Amino acid sequence: MKTTLLRPSSRVVSSPCRSLRWLALLGLLGPLPALAATGHDSGDTAWLLTATALVLFMTLPGLSLFYAGLVRSANVLSVLMQCFAVACLASLLWVLVGYSLAFSGEGPLLGNLDRWLMTGMADQSWGTLPEPLFAMFQLTFAVITPALIVGAFAERLRFSVVLWFSALWLLLVYVPIAHWVWGNGWLQKLGLMDFAGGTVVHASAGVTALVAALMVGPR
Repeated sequence: MKTTLLRPSSRVVSSPCRSLRWLALLGLLGPLPALAATGHDSGDTAWLLTATALVLFMTLPGLSLFYAGLVRSANVLSVLMQCFAVACLASLLWVLVGYSLAFSGEGPLLGNLDRWLMTGMADQSWGTLPEPLFAMFQLTFAVITPALIVGAFAERLRFSVVLWFSALWLLLVYVPIAHWVWGNGWLQKLGLMDFAGGTVVHASAGVTALVAALMVGPR
């Protein structure tokens, strides 16, 4: 019986090289040398880019479709638009002053306006990460937290009231708590560690949703 040795196909062996070549042509590998030159870790940066997209997908479309499935069919579009509008509004406020008040300065209660409109952070770092990427990652949490509260008063508040409430709550509640816990505020200095948003996101949104549901009342 003649034995035939299976040899690896040249097409299979060269496929990783071909993939890397295509990525280089598309410019996707271009930032890696720059990251190494500035001291940013390429692995940390790549993972945070992925995590930023995943958290954003939790809000749009994840949370909005989840809430839409819990309300009456007549209010599905209303809840979808509320989540989308809250996400847009929170993004604008975060870029304007939210990130700066939460993550700049050393004050125990609130930051300063050094980073308002994301100024002065193009070449800055946050640990091993580019600071603009860190700001975008934190933006996704600022987006999903007020959107979590929408389910507490679904079908019972006007659209304009939802937007006003979300904007004020983001600036007056979420931003200070984010600074306390993640922005070197007084809770972080006391040793509080919040790795997944249990305090900043879920506790704050949960308590607010409970109070809002009690204030608005039943349908």
